[in-house]
Order: sequence, then structure tokens, then C-alpha cells
Amino acid sequence: MASLFSFRQTYRYLQRQAHEQPVIFYSVVIGLIGPVMLVTVPPIRKSLGYKTPEPIPTSYPVPNRPRRPVQGYEDE
Repeated sequence: MASLFSFRQTYRYLQRQAHEQPVIFYSVVIGLIGPVMLVTVPPIRKSLGYKTPEPIPTSYPVPNRPRRPVQGYEDE
């Protein structure tokens, strides 16, 4: 019975804070949802068939041949 009374007091306090200081209350709620989503979202995406894309190349591919010297355009 004591835990039910404690839950009611906590619920009333949160309800009052949401009414009197909504910015702080919802900031805390969003801050608590973030770590929960970190754990729950990847398995849900995997079950829906999402596949991670290939990584984006970070450099231009260099050809496997010797470089030809530039001719013309007054590069002498």
C-alpha cells in the first residue's frame, strides 16, 4: 500500500511540474527518452529489413598506372 501512495505522490508532482514548468519537465522527458531509443531503435530497424549503406569513400581512387607528364598549356 505504501508503494501505491508513493506512486500517487510522484505522479501528482510530475503533473504539477508539467503544468507549472513545462519547459523543464519536457526537457527532462526528452532527455530520458534518448538513451531508451539508443537501445530500442536498432533492433526495430533490423526487424523491418533496414540494411546499413556502404560507407562513403573518403578519397578519390588513384589509377594503377604511371602518371603521364602534362604537355601544353605553357607548363614548360
